[in-house]
Amino acid sequence: MYSRMTISKYTNICLEDETMNTAMNIDKKTIDIFKAESPDAPLVILNAYTRSGGEVIQKCRMLGCLDFTLAEITNLDWNNTLSPWKADPINQGDAPFGGQADEYLDSLLNRIIPAVKNELNGEPRYVILVGYSLAGLFALYAAAECDAFRAVASCSGSMWYPGFKEYIMSRNPSKLPRAAYFSLGDREARTGNEILRTVEEYTREISEFLAENGVRTIFELNKGNHFQQPALRTAKGIHWILDHSE
Repeated sequence: MYSRMTISKYTNICLEDETMNTAMNIDKKTIDIFKAESPDAPLVILNAYTRSGGEVIQKCRMLGCLDFTLAEITNLDWNNTLSPWKADPINQGDAPFGGQADEYLDSLLNRIIPAVKNELNGEPRYVILVGYSLAGLFALYAAAECDAFRAVASCSGSMWYPGFKEYIMSRNPSKLPRAAYFSLGDREARTGNEILRTVEEYTREISEFLAENGVRTIFELNKGNHFQQPALRTAKGIHWILDHSE
């Protein structure tokens, strides 16, 4: 059970962003909460590289998203926290991948999400996991490892990760989420890196596998490379998932 005494350096912070209600620190992660109007609105967990929740919320409003609470988690040890198993770097001079996703998933399920729910006015109808890049990979991995997440959005997700396609395709269909959104930039696979070049092919294959096993799935191509309009791409994923998770 969640207890404030079990959370390290728990703080409530009054921030200038009027859309943000609460910020807290748990297990050295920063969590910004943007509360919904409805007490039972879906809870969207967004793992992000930088604090951009306010911009994502604005893009979601622009798209006409259904009401939801957003909990954005930042200050992540990116290559280690979000990778499902160890892997070599994909470019010379880059850091390797530490494979600590299981440890982070434990923190997410047993400390972070309970703490977020404690700050809300009611119990969310369901929880969605969303991420961009490597966090998009983690979203699908986490949903395949537990039943806490009804749906996932993997925006420009790292489906090129060594062994991940085979891992997903080995999962029992009963362990898959109800809905899954995938997107990429249409230039992301145009690279000289042999590993990254597989990202569109593997994303399509994973999406098709999920659809064949009863998961509501869409794969969407956006204009540009991996780094273009991440907030908008994330908002598009949230919009679709909210429309297809009831």
